[in-house]
Amino acid sequence: MTPTSIEPITVLAALLGACLGSFLNVVAWRLPRRESIVSPPSHCPHCGATLAWQENLPVLGWLWLRGRCNHCNAPISARYPLVELLTAGLWVAVVLARPTAMGAPPFWLLLLAGWALISLLIPLVLIDADHLWLPEPLCRWGLVGGLVVTSLLGISQSEEIARQMLVNHLLAAAVGLLAFEGLSALGEKLLGRPALGLGDAKLTALLGAWLGLQGMGLAVALAVLGGALLGSLGRLSGRLGPHQPFPFGPFLAFGGIAVWLAGEGWWLRWFGGWLGFQSF
Repeated sequence: MTPTSIEPITVLAALLGACLGSFLNVVAWRLPRRESIVSPPSHCPHCGATLAWQENLPVLGWLWLRGRCNHCNAPISARYPLVELLTAGLWVAVVLARPTAMGAPPFWLLLLAGWALISLLIPLVLIDADHLWLPEPLCRWGLVGGLVVTSLLGISQSEEIARQMLVNHLLAAAVGLLAFEGLSALGEKLLGRPALGLGDAKLTALLGAWLGLQGMGLAVALAVLGGALLGSLGRLSGRLGPHQPFPFGPFLAFGGIAVWLAGEGWWLRWFGGWLGFQSF
């Protein structure tokens, strides 16, 4: 697509992404509490007052209220507008992305697939960060959705490509699930406690369904690097205790997003340069 045709899509992506980010905030708040994500309407968690339409506007609503409930004056977390801005930014990034996990389908199909993946991963990140829990229904349906999208995008290219992609992504989901479950069991045997939660295994399987074997491997490598770096900093700074667990799901999710946005080739070259293999 030409730059002039991409620009209107980026504006639309930013607006739709911000609106969806507002909904994902609701999902991340209500799902762990086993509340309906559609009823009742958005309301203050402190006093229960229903928010007016202008108070529900992404980012602008929080600014309008100056970060406080208009009824009880309780503070409203800045995380709400930040998640809306993050979702908007990632939806725009998907427009400009160069993913390779799905071959070379029509642009609009790849665009919808990228938006769907982002929208699945953000609530998982938020819930795991808050509760050290990755909801199985989201992981399960995300995995199924990844395989369905893989099939549809493959068929849009050719039956042979569809077959190859589906086999690769099915294998990646199985390998991701079994490898992480095996690591968790090994950690429990050696350390007396699981090294990883089973939710991390299911999230890795989800990434395999969307990214395939190579993409999933790169996403896991990025997650391990990011988790090791921030975990070490947390231990050294005293913000994390010696045996205090911290969520690994956000690292997996952002590893997957990074691979989707930049493409596998870019990350292979980056790892190759980092490791000193210039032939990558």
